[in-house]
Amino acid sequence: MEVTIRIPAVLRPLTGGEESVKASGATVAALIDELESKHPGIKGRLLDAKGVQRHVNIYVGEEDIRFLDGLATELKAGDEVSIVPAIAGGR
Repeated sequence: MEVTIRIPAVLRPLTGGEESVKASGATVAALIDELESKHPGIKGRLLDAKGVQRHVNIYVGEEDIRFLDGLATELKAGDEVSIVPAIAGGR
């Protein structure tokens, strides 16, 4: 099942400058594996040994996967997955 993945500007060098790409996967984990096969290096920017890196948010539609089933969140054809870097700052 093909889904659209929205790519943030910071990761676009890995996708040839594309702001969105298509990939398939039954779960978010499988989708990231396919992204890695098409765009080497992207998985290491999204995941660490514990799962999704702390400064990265991944949404399926409007829902943060941390509040769903994490990397095991199931996908269906036509879903839109957004990768959103966390923003921090302040004094």
